[in-house]
Amino acid sequence: MSSTYRGPSRGMSLSRAATLVVCAAFGIGLATAQPASANSKYAAIVYDVNAGKTLFSRHADARRFPASLTKMMTLYVLFEEIEAGRYNLHSRLKVSKTAASRPPSKLGLRPGSTITVKSAILALVTKSANDVAAVVAENISGSEANFGVKMTRTARRIGMKSTTFRNASGLPNSRQHTTARDMVKLGLALQQRFPAYYRYFNTTSFKYAGRAYRNHNRLLRRVKGVDGIKTGYTRASGFNLVSNVRTGNRHIIAVVMGGRTGKSRDAHMRQLIARHLPKAKRVRGGSVIASAGGFVGPAPRPPVKPVLASVQVAMSTHNPPKSTPAAAPATAYVAEKPEPKTVSPAPPAPLPQGDASVALPDGWLIQIGAVPSRSAAIDLLATAQTKASKTLRHTKSYTEPVEKGGTTLHRARFAGFDNKASARRACRILKKKKFACLALPPQ
Repeated sequence: MSSTYRGPSRGMSLSRAATLVVCAAFGIGLATAQPASANSKYAAIVYDVNAGKTLFSRHADARRFPASLTKMMTLYVLFEEIEAGRYNLHSRLKVSKTAASRPPSKLGLRPGSTITVKSAILALVTKSANDVAAVVAENISGSEANFGVKMTRTARRIGMKSTTFRNASGLPNSRQHTTARDMVKLGLALQQRFPAYYRYFNTTSFKYAGRAYRNHNRLLRRVKGVDGIKTGYTRASGFNLVSNVRTGNRHIIAVVMGGRTGKSRDAHMRQLIARHLPKAKRVRGGSVIASAGGFVGPAPRPPVKPVLASVQVAMSTHNPPKSTPAAAPATAYVAEKPEPKTVSPAPPAPLPQGDASVALPDGWLIQIGAVPSRSAAIDLLATAQTKASKTLRHTKSYTEPVEKGGTTLHRARFAGFDNKASARRACRILKKKKFACLALPPQ
């Protein structure tokens, strides 16, 4: 098919004509096979979160340059630092001469100045500021190169097997690469691990130092159900976009990489959402992030027998960070005024591994996640225990591995509910606290 569009032929539907425009812009064919002139940067995937399966895939495992999608991982690492108590939203980050010299997009920070963690988060989400990304990296790891190592290790821990990071911004680096599938994993991990902080990705505008910055994501508030998450562009990557969509009790994450223009990328994303969202699994009561299957598909039946320890004792003595995630409304933000430098509290002690011989109580269960690592599952359980201690005080928490398609996920569960009603009641309370939750019968 020629990449030049000449308008719809007689009798051609407008919807098909629009599809042809999008495909022409991306250099892709309507069939699986692609012409010789196909866009070599293109990759896309649509993932059904509730069903745990892929609805659409083109070159989803091919290496691509992430560009500013990189900042999703920069924020993931920053959220971990906040959760560990080493920073809070009011902590001030120092700006070095190196960070201030990063090329646009940027806030124009001055060497020797500071920026609060909250403002840094908002600047990364909306303006996609490269100077701010470098500031975050240097304050956490001492240098951007060291931070890249930390990012890559974090990527492996959450199941991103084909991603390597060298910097915090996504500025051109031939050794920094990812895949569309790995970006789905990162987008989902952000929601599972940090449900309150994730809502910052829905910010439409941000004010800092007297200037207003609009979010580069033009699908926010324009496509029903889209609540984030990130755009990206370099000459080598093309125009990238990760979108999270929740509507009608359906939940998908879609990735488009390699668009030739921002407009064609957005149009293709709209097309993918319109075509595949109606096919996604509807879950009663709303989207359940990490229902039984997590990233790779529904859990096998019968369920895998629990082989890991209850961590109830560990969580009863766990001290949460002094700063708790702030609910971030999906509106414009005004950066806070400078405050005195905050002394970061010491990080909490690590959770013990537990005793695999601990017996689980009978009764109904609830599941609040299925994540790529056991440590992430334990962290999720600890956070839930802290925020809903009264609801969960008579239960035992445990992790349970499940394998599907060669990938191991770790379910985060609480056992010991007397009946179906009490399990569902607990889920209602946890959902109000921004946790995913699924009530399960005795197994």
